[in-house]
Amino acid sequence: MEFKVSKEFIHQLEELINKKNDNELEVLLNDLHHADIAEILDELDFDEATYIFKVLDSDKTAEILLELEEDLRENILSRLSPKEIAEELDELETNDAADIIAELSQEIKAEVISELVDVEHAKDIVDLLRYDENTAGGLMGKELVKVNENWNVLTCVKEMRIQAENVSRVHSIYVVDDENRLKGRLSLKDLLTSSTKTQIGEVYIRKLNFVNVDTEDVEVARIMQKYDLEAIPVVDELGRLVGRITIDDIVDVIKEEADKDYQLAAGITQDVESNDSVYELTKARLPWLLIGMVIEIVASFVLKGNEGTFQKYSTLIIFVPLLSATAGNIGVQASAIVVQGLANGTLKDFSRGYFTKEITVSMISGSIISLLLLGYHSIMYQQYLVGFAISISMIVVILFAATLGTLVPLFLNKNKIDPAIATGPFITTTNDVFGIMLYFGVANLILGF
Repeated sequence: MEFKVSKEFIHQLEELINKKNDNELEVLLNDLHHADIAEILDELDFDEATYIFKVLDSDKTAEILLELEEDLRENILSRLSPKEIAEELDELETNDAADIIAELSQEIKAEVISELVDVEHAKDIVDLLRYDENTAGGLMGKELVKVNENWNVLTCVKEMRIQAENVSRVHSIYVVDDENRLKGRLSLKDLLTSSTKTQIGEVYIRKLNFVNVDTEDVEVARIMQKYDLEAIPVVDELGRLVGRITIDDIVDVIKEEADKDYQLAAGITQDVESNDSVYELTKARLPWLLIGMVIEIVASFVLKGNEGTFQKYSTLIIFVPLLSATAGNIGVQASAIVVQGLANGTLKDFSRGYFTKEITVSMISGSIISLLLLGYHSIMYQQYLVGFAISISMIVVILFAATLGTLVPLFLNKNKIDPAIATGPFITTTNDVFGIMLYFGVANLILGF
């Protein structure tokens, strides 16, 4: 059952903190999951959160650190000595420890590393720090189980028992050669059903998925998602096994990428959160608002240039908001599907078949909307030629919006620009200008103005 933080629970904690009743605090919190405790600490002020953090054991607080909001984690770490931070990191897997150390200043970072008790653990953390955080090397952990292809089953089992002590969960058993080059994986079933004298080289599975240390994190996520993997091995430039990436790390990547795409689609140019400063939030939002303003000014000039048309046929101007909204929605829908296809790998480049399908869908949608619009205009205004002109113009604008929404994300993706930007203000504002131009262009042509 999920734990819910209540005001009564927070009040009870604050009373125990004020009384310095450490024993009752431990009893109250020890049975809770580390994610729940992190949520509780976020509800307290910095002093109270730090006090609780110091009361609990390192094996508990180490996991809590990973779940805390960045500001709170930074504040708590600033109140701990390098030795205290090192005690927390000794309890974490190498990739998680490296992520936390990366947030520290250079001076504190060196002191913390020097305080780590486990020398091998410290070496692995330092090794991980040299990789870019957005690559497989920056995501991977060093904890894994590997066996040599030249070992027999008996030796293999003995070595696995030793290695498994440092691994929280064994997803796969990797097979390497004498140079530590990745050769394949070992099935637990094959291990259990083989003779103790059987060579591992005779029973291991040679086909497996792996990534290079320089592979981008989003590509790692795509591969693991495609093949439904719980873990994937990481190799260096020489094919040597250097680590593994587990599904919990990839879930974080997928969430971050989804958040980024959602913000881009909303016209937010930087990665921001609700607790960021007013300055940061304004800086992230303002650029697209200014671009949108400029584009809409251009649209107003287009309207002014057709002033004579809508003075003679006044109902034309009435349907401009409907035109803008419909074209914007069609364009955003088309681009959203393309961006989704690019993200999950079902669409890699321009496809004539998909483009034809999208235009067909838009043509059907546009025809239905236009027929309804024609009927409404005919009943309300009895201007049948004007209604016909508006309806045909609407179909043309919808087809243009669908074309723009389909092709722009593909163009951006081909030029290494995040296509998610095409699902927001870019499409809607561009449609406003060109849509209004097409609308009056077709209407003028039909009405002979």
